[in-house]
Amino acid sequence: MQLSTRRLDLMPLQPADWPFFLKLHQDAKVMRYVHDMYTEAEVLARFQHRLQPWSKEANHWLCLLIEDKNSGEPIGITGMQASWLPYRQAEIGFLLDPQYQGLGYGKESSLALLQFAFLHCGFHKINATVTAGNEPSLALLTKLGFVLEGRLRDNFQLAGAWYDDLKLGLLAKEFQAL
Repeated sequence: MQLSTRRLDLMPLQPADWPFFLKLHQDAKVMRYVHDMYTEAEVLARFQHRLQPWSKEANHWLCLLIEDKNSGEPIGITGMQASWLPYRQAEIGFLLDPQYQGLGYGKESSLALLQFAFLHCGFHKINATVTAGNEPSLALLTKLGFVLEGRLRDNFQLAGAWYDDLKLGLLAKEFQAL
């Protein structure tokens, strides 16, 4: 499986992508609103789990490497974790190398993933969770048509501080109307 946009190729994570995956997960700017810093062993376990073959019925993440078509450089990862039964839903997520943030790559890659999820896989709804304070991710998801559905107060802890989780959703019919 490979998804393509005007500037990007999105392809399943491969063993050779380990150095880039590790780099993202050890970058404090990337992880600021995602998770406290993982050990290398924890990152490796996450990476190996994401190498598994994916289907919409699987209960693990589809993880796609985002690559710049012109340079061939990896710029981030994106993906979704399906909860196919019983309601045909998935949660979307993404991590971008800081040097590529703010250039429209997040929106472009997420749009390709949403098209795949809704049009190819037949999902009914895609969800997203954003840690309160992560305004760039919230703005990106809002531009893609996601609607804020709720706030879970003090739901997540980063560096010993409690943060709210913002829950967003996008229905297939809303995506098609875009």
